[in-house]
Amino acid sequence: MQNSYSAQNIQVLKGLDAVRKRPGMYIGSTGPEGLHHLVYEIVDNSIDEALAGFCDEILVVIEKGNIIRVEDNGRGIPTDLHKEEGVSALEIVMTKLHAGGKFNKDTYKVSGGLHGVGVSVVNALSEWCDVFVHRDGSIFYQKYDRGNPEKDVATVGETTRHGTITRFKPDGEIFETVEFSFDVLSRRLRELAFLNKGIRIIIEDERLPQKKTKEFQFEGGVKSFVSFLSESKKPIHKEPIYFEGIRDGIDLECALEYNEGYSENIFSFVNNINTREGGTHLVGFKTALTRTFNDFLKKSKFAKKMDETFSGDDVREGLTAVVSVKVPDPQFEGQTKAKLGNSEVRGVVESLVAEHLTYYFEENPKLIEKILEKITMAARARIAARKARDLTRRKSALESSSLPGKLADCAEKDPSKSEVYIVEGDSAGGSAKQGRDRQFQAILPLWGKMLNVEKTRADKVLTNDKLQPIIATLGAGAGKEFDISKVRYHKVIIMADADVDGSHIRTLLLTFFFRYMPELVERGYVYIAMPPLYKMQLGKSITYAYDERDREKIMKSLFAEETEKVAIQRYKGLGEMNPNQLWETTMDPDSRKIMQVRLEDAVEADQIFSTLMGEDVEPRRKFIEDNALMVSNLDI
Repeated sequence: MQNSYSAQNIQVLKGLDAVRKRPGMYIGSTGPEGLHHLVYEIVDNSIDEALAGFCDEILVVIEKGNIIRVEDNGRGIPTDLHKEEGVSALEIVMTKLHAGGKFNKDTYKVSGGLHGVGVSVVNALSEWCDVFVHRDGSIFYQKYDRGNPEKDVATVGETTRHGTITRFKPDGEIFETVEFSFDVLSRRLRELAFLNKGIRIIIEDERLPQKKTKEFQFEGGVKSFVSFLSESKKPIHKEPIYFEGIRDGIDLECALEYNEGYSENIFSFVNNINTREGGTHLVGFKTALTRTFNDFLKKSKFAKKMDETFSGDDVREGLTAVVSVKVPDPQFEGQTKAKLGNSEVRGVVESLVAEHLTYYFEENPKLIEKILEKITMAARARIAARKARDLTRRKSALESSSLPGKLADCAEKDPSKSEVYIVEGDSAGGSAKQGRDRQFQAILPLWGKMLNVEKTRADKVLTNDKLQPIIATLGAGAGKEFDISKVRYHKVIIMADADVDGSHIRTLLLTFFFRYMPELVERGYVYIAMPPLYKMQLGKSITYAYDERDREKIMKSLFAEETEKVAIQRYKGLGEMNPNQLWETTMDPDSRKIMQVRLEDAVEADQIFSTLMGEDVEPRRKFIEDNALMVSNLDI
């Protein structure tokens, strides 16, 4: 047996080979998310030009064959000879990791692309890449083959414009799919247009018979963003509160609006990067918000109604806000840039927000009175709920963490190997309990009408007798106390009938998970079971169809010559299936169909839930009118 380990075993990856060998380290994944990240890297370079004051228009085109073209009217990537490297600066930027103008604060004061790996990574992961630079009256050109330049940078014409045009075709050997989504790209470009007021961003899709185009330009910046986020909500004041300020080189832009709902929606950004996990800038904003409203409470008529000060949750109930900061030298926690770590940013944001809000409310006394009234109601509800919980705990010897009686738990204790079915109805729950694999499958039957959490205050949600069993079963708390590390199952499967009532229950549960256990959805732990709608039997041969189209396809392919002999049963609900049928069609990991719920766009998800499940009827009516033509078989 050979067990040698010497210098010959050490592999050195040169140039962009490391990127091609381990693409996930640079773009997160080789799935659709990583594919679209390529476009964001190129666009981010153009946005950095805009932040520096040299670009005001960006064009993104999806050409036929899923080729991407990004054009901007910035200064253009430098093309002159780099003294140390002895080649054109364009070639260095395109082929070397950690090369670019982002490390020099004289070139870019703030930047999203901090690691200097953006465009070179795109080049490395492309089958081919073309770059045209319009600069100093000339057009410079270079082409690359899987990251390697085919020839030196050449002058190919004259020009009166300036800017960079990048075309690339993602490498099918690396990505699971090379099909770009117009909608996914549009959402990110819309976000960038909101965060950089005045900049014009156009996206075109040339793959269709008729070209599809969207244009984004918002002079209102994040104020327009908040108005957009609040379209499906009922605001309690006419327009968003907006302010901006600069201190110690940190640029803050902020907008907020209160609505009649109970959900908190705060989106934070650093140098246009969505900091989904927050950070010091978000802590500063929240601290200033709570402190400011407590200061105004002391001077208001509501002070007599309150025995204690407002909590952070009180002041953020029904709040939609966008906090965007531009930081010269941001320190992110992790390569994903999901959380800002700069300690100095917290103090700057906190003082700026407190100053601007105080001034704004002193100038608008009626507005602060409206908001204080809402916050006071939230605070009193929270205090009442806490007292009720304390009373319940004193009366009962049982801990709230005990598992619900209707839960049929599994033997497996490893969450990553366990799954729980949340089943509609006791009869279906009974069949599921008999048909399941007790080793790793738990069953929790639901009964009675589920609560719509979108129309309900948090204290009512957390004490609801229909939702408490779900919270107790998952074992990780809910709302602000939710802790993903304590979740008892890594597959939470919603199993409801394949009809309108079943769809309603699924939507109610998804609304609850999105609002009170968002990390459950973000981690991909939530699934929807796909029970069959039809059972087709010919002799001893049994086949199941999951929808009308599936049934027609099976009839044509399997039973074309014996159509009249086929016995077709349409299931009215899960309760009609015996345990064996339920296992075979819906629960057996080897044969079942389950759909994973993914959160691609938190902004759009928030809008959809607010529209479909919120108090305001008008946005829902408009949504139904706009989408009615897409539904061919409406069950009313």
